[in-house]
Amino acid sequence: MKYVHTNIIADDWEKLAQFYQDVFDCVPVPPQRQLSGAWLDRGTGVPNASLQGMHLRLPGYGDAGPTLEIYRYEHMENRPATVANRKGLGHLAFAVDDVAEVRARVLAAGGTDVGQITETVVEGVGKLTFTYMADPEGNIIEIQHWEST
Repeated sequence: MKYVHTNIIADDWEKLAQFYQDVFDCVPVPPQRQLSGAWLDRGTGVPNASLQGMHLRLPGYGDAGPTLEIYRYEHMENRPATVANRKGLGHLAFAVDDVAEVRARVLAAGGTDVGQITETVVEGVGKLTFTYMADPEGNIIEIQHWEST
């Protein structure tokens, strides 16, 4: 068994895919997908499902690593406000060398702050520097850096 991908449903899948390429060095995995049919309706439980989008290879794991799948359904449901304690999938986390530098890149690419850059020592693990941010569509991203203590 192995982990293969995480899916994000986006209002503008192309813009969101570009954000993850520009800020987090994700790499497109062709082809772009345009999917529909009875098989998709059955598998997703969405009547008349029709979606389009692409996969992005996540950084740090090579050509066979997991992907971030960004799709847009033809018919979309609204989502609740962006808050870290909402039930369900909480956030995507990226390990970086410089949290402040990546925070600036997220902001420049249309993301927003959710929290503040914070440092703490986790006993037996190390020093953690991190912050929560949101991508341009409100999905929470944790940017973190660990140092041994």
